[in-house]
Amino acid sequence: MKALGWEQADIIIVSGDAYVDHPSFGTAVMARIAEYCGMKVAVLPQPNWRDDLRDFRKLGQPRLFFGVTAGCMDSMVNHYTARKRLRSNDAYTPGGRAGFRPDYATIVYSKILKSIYPDVPVILGGIEASLRRLTHYDYWSGQLKPSVLIDSGADMILFGMAEKAMIELISELNKGRNLNELKDIQQTAILTEHLPAESSHHIILPSHEECLKKKSSFANMFVLTEKESNSVHSKPLYQQTGRKIIKINASFSPLTTEETDLSFDLPYSRLPHPRYRNKPPIPAFEMIRHSVTIHRGCFGGCSFCAISAHQGKFIASRSETSVMKELHEIAAQPDFKGHISDLGGPSANMFQMHGIQLSLCEKCHRPSCIYPEICKNLNFNHAPLLRLYASALQISNIRKVTIGSGIRYDMLVGFNKQTDEQYCLTEYAQTLIAKHVSGRLKIAPEHISEQVLKLMRKPSFEKFRSFHKLFHNANATNQLMQELVLYLIAGHPGSTDKDMLELQQTTRKMGYTVETVQEFTPTPMTLSSVMYYTGIDPFTGKVVYVPEVNKQISQQKNMMFRKKK
Repeated sequence: MKALGWEQADIIIVSGDAYVDHPSFGTAVMARIAEYCGMKVAVLPQPNWRDDLRDFRKLGQPRLFFGVTAGCMDSMVNHYTARKRLRSNDAYTPGGRAGFRPDYATIVYSKILKSIYPDVPVILGGIEASLRRLTHYDYWSGQLKPSVLIDSGADMILFGMAEKAMIELISELNKGRNLNELKDIQQTAILTEHLPAESSHHIILPSHEECLKKKSSFANMFVLTEKESNSVHSKPLYQQTGRKIIKINASFSPLTTEETDLSFDLPYSRLPHPRYRNKPPIPAFEMIRHSVTIHRGCFGGCSFCAISAHQGKFIASRSETSVMKELHEIAAQPDFKGHISDLGGPSANMFQMHGIQLSLCEKCHRPSCIYPEICKNLNFNHAPLLRLYASALQISNIRKVTIGSGIRYDMLVGFNKQTDEQYCLTEYAQTLIAKHVSGRLKIAPEHISEQVLKLMRKPSFEKFRSFHKLFHNANATNQLMQELVLYLIAGHPGSTDKDMLELQQTTRKMGYTVETVQEFTPTPMTLSSVMYYTGIDPFTGKVVYVPEVNKQISQQKNMMFRKKK
């Protein structure tokens, strides 16, 4: 700040992550967006919250507000395993060291800032605040918690991928408007004074107290919330918590290609801050330093995943020009060895996919465009991906492009010849397997039980069998010795010991040595966590079997690694 001649920053962003100036890290994106709006932005990464709080004072008081984020992960997911054991590492800290952020970091940081600077607004963002914006089940305390706005004392949440909300907020504050006047900025959550009358223009959710009293009320709250999060034109949501009212404003429409490019084309250094120069590498950065995000959002709608609640169901793709620009920048870096480790996103093969008639999408509330069947209005043409891969290999210094993100294999198999050729499905699969697999390809069948897969909103295991056959035939044709890496879940609601035994025996007979089995962890704002807490399917009201915590879930995981019959 002294070097720049600043006496005061306009915005100070406090983050639970080490600072990496790269578009894969949300703090960097929001800082660069604010800078794009003409703001003087300072970032305070991983401040010490256990001493005299000098870190929180070192940058002074911002002119407009403090932004607070726990980082790229929910701090509780970052800290604890599914068995609630403390993790010994943190991928977003130099050297992978743990202990550099508090539990419930969003709340801790906000309370400290409010105690030191009571008159300065605190704006929350990031995945922890986004997915805790309403009443939510907190697995680590074993209880329903109210909106993080209540517990933190903060003034506002920018939820989801919030560049447009940030731009509008800065614009209004620069006009001299007070934050308390800004009640209607899209994609924000605020506290308001009054619960409005019933209307078709907004939705009143069951109150926090109703959710505490009746699990069915919490289940109903989730159904209403998910419907709006999957809508092109969502409605505001209201929820009463004690004497306070949470208002969740409607989300912005999905980003256009031009708007998505703006976010990725900002002048990132693509490096950790120089303060880390003599410290061990940051694992999360090392993993993505030579990879490129080509789109946001996911229309898979898996029950255990919060991507659609945070990034959205609708795909926001970059232009090929923007992607190529970033690839050229990577290829010119002195440490680049010729290998692009990923061209992907939440799912690798959803680039530039959207509804054929967008007017139909505007009326649709389906949580998934591909479950239980692929929507007839979905254009899932893989030709743009094939062009992108080919163009990337034409760039000087790039010798190899592999896909590190998981792919949705259920979009590649089981179609008639006309659909297959129209959307380049077999062509994509064959090209991917022959040229763009780094020895191992990640896919996620998750389970074998049809009942469990339905609760997960995942395709039938028969789809996996078809892709397994396609993959190994393509390997034989190209004389390759490549493997599929299976992602599986133990202990998901509905999964019995018998189901897991069937999964173990079937995968073994198919020749797989299982390496990656995740113990189910209920995370805020997912359908699976609602089923786990309530014991019912919110959409049918039917009772769902829930495996016991720790003992039974870990037993189901251990089944997958048994070698004996």
